[in-house]
Formats: sequence, C-alpha cells, structure tokens
Amino acid sequence: MRAEKVLDLLAVVWVCEGEAGHGWVLDVAAESLIRGVRTLGKEGLVEMADRETRAELSAWEGRPVRWAARLSAAGHDLLAYARARPAPASCPPESGVREVRLLPSQMAALRVFVGLGGQLKSRPAEGLVERVRTAVHDRGAGRWRLYLTREQMVSVAYGLWLHRLAGSAAEANRFSRDYGLHYQPPAGVPLEATAL
Repeated sequence: MRAEKVLDLLAVVWVCEGEAGHGWVLDVAAESLIRGVRTLGKEGLVEMADRETRAELSAWEGRPVRWAARLSAAGHDLLAYARARPAPASCPPESGVREVRLLPSQMAALRVFVGLGGQLKSRPAEGLVERVRTAVHDRGAGRWRLYLTREQMVSVAYGLWLHRLAGSAAEANRFSRDYGLHYQPPAGVPLEATAL
C-alpha cells in the first residue's frame, strides 16, 4: 500500500474513532475501508478488537459486532508525524534559488554540518538548516532535493569539505563535479580565521 493511501486511511480511521462514542471503527464501515483497515492491522498501525472487546461493543451497539478496529499507538504517531512534517516545496520559492540533488551520503554529511551549527566558527548559511529540514527524498532518483541560494550552496561545499577532511572525499568531490563548487581555504590564512 502506498504511503499516501496509508496516511489517508489512517486519517479516516481517526475521524471515525472520534465520531464513535466508544472510540472504535465497527464492521458497518464501507467494504473498502474494512479491507484497508485489515491491511493496516497487519502493519501494526491499527489494533483489532479481541473477542471480549467485540462482546462489549455488541452490547453497546445492541447487535453483534464481527470486528472493530482503532489506531494503534504506532498508527496514531505516524499520523501525527505526517501532519507535523513540513510541506515539500514543489519548485524554487524565489529567484536566485537553484535545485540541488544530493546522494544519501551527502545528505547525511550535510545534516551533521547543520547539526553542529552553533559549535562552528563558520556557521551554516542563513536558512540552510530549514532547507535541509524540508528536503524531499526523490525515491526514483535516490536523491534528496533541496532548493538553495548561492550562499547556501557555498556553505554546503564548506560542510562537505569538512567531511572530506574528516575522512571521506567522495561526497565533496561529487558535489564539486555536479555543481562546480569546491571549497578551498585561502592560502596562508589559518583555518580558524577562514570564513565563507
């Protein structure tokens, strides 16, 4: 089941739970909902009522209840997480912004860099932390998509240069090839005095 379908179905279950006085989605739901809920149950995203709970619900409803379901803790948390995620930008939000596609290893290195933020003398460019947080993963291409200003791209090059010096040059070399940016500290200037 696709992620969008799972989230849509979880939202329907959540609404139905809220409308029911007992907090369960019952067997009178539409057949398509029943099939979907069973699939979510196999994934651990919904809790299926046991025999005792179905007997209590039958008494509540005044009819036999064959099955009932409600969001599990994981289903509730997934729905909350999906709603809290920032909406991905579908196109550059402003002029002077360029689409950048990073491999997972590059994105991991960039996350370390922006995560250090306040501990660095040369901090990430303004807005870069938010751009990293709202990056979208393109599953087909296997890359993370960000929209960055020139200043933010230079900052990414600096972060990948730090990653290079710490042990892996592949991420910085790839970024340099793809975007023509390679951070090089000015000659004769101590590293701690170098600023972007």
